[in-house]
Amino acid sequence: MKLASAFHQYIYSFNYNVHHTDLCRLESRQVFGEEVENKLLFSNLEVDPSISPFIKSRFDIHLLSEDYSALLENVKQQNIHFEGFKVEYLVLDGDETPYKERLNKLRDIGYRIEGEPNYDSPTIVYGISFYENIWYFGVLIKHNAHWQKHNEKPFKFSNSISINIAKSLVSSATKGSKTTKLLDACCGVGTIMLEACIAGIDIEGCDINWKACKNTTENLTYYSYTAEVYHSDIKDLTSHYDTAIVDLPYNHTTYSDDGITAHIIETVAKLTSRLVIVSITDIESIIINSGLKVTDFCTVEKRGKSRFTRNIWVCER
Repeated sequence: MKLASAFHQYIYSFNYNVHHTDLCRLESRQVFGEEVENKLLFSNLEVDPSISPFIKSRFDIHLLSEDYSALLENVKQQNIHFEGFKVEYLVLDGDETPYKERLNKLRDIGYRIEGEPNYDSPTIVYGISFYENIWYFGVLIKHNAHWQKHNEKPFKFSNSISINIAKSLVSSATKGSKTTKLLDACCGVGTIMLEACIAGIDIEGCDINWKACKNTTENLTYYSYTAEVYHSDIKDLTSHYDTAIVDLPYNHTTYSDDGITAHIIETVAKLTSRLVIVSITDIESIIINSGLKVTDFCTVEKRGKSRFTRNIWVCER
């Protein structure tokens, strides 16, 4: 991990379960171009924390100093005036500052900001943090967990990917950009489409199964999202996409074999130069034979009544 320095504008904090570690690292590589370590990443890229299921917050660095008193003086000199502000202490890896001392430092910062604080519904959240002998002050942008309402979607499928994985796939496929045109090539019940829609990403879905298309459309309507869902073979699509996600059929309720898998991948590859593919078998040879190269890879174990491992392949032409 790169050391914190004056050249970094943002500090990203992550939170994830152990079985999502590899997926989070893949997402980090795709979005930031480097791998998260110790649930922490310094970067110059501005990314909405809510684009990812794993990014807990983004700390926008305004001031930094090795000397705490100097930091306080610099905050005072900014003449900050903001009604309804709040100050929070962001504990980073290696920070052993005792709780009472952290509270005192929050007061120090708060006394140097003009305006009436609001601890329940702040209009802005300022942050203070300490990492590798440097004190930081800035604005704290938190993850909005509103997307978790998708757990209550009307139509579900037992082997569907979780909304956490779906959200991470969207983030990885788009590299965190909201200006990407995305295709969900085997949309199922629309789990991936829901996460793209709430993130404000332009997405279209396709499935050869009419019931899947119907369920996807009804799930989208339930949350008042608007997106095109095509009941057709992928080969009949004519639009070009910046990237695509392909959650391949599992051969459980929908029949699949290597021939069908190859057809899907080869056909989608004609519509875009970047794909993120989900499979439960090793399909590397099929991917290569389709004229694609695997640029990143990880596995994710499904937890629950039925357990199996999903393979995540990031592919490009």
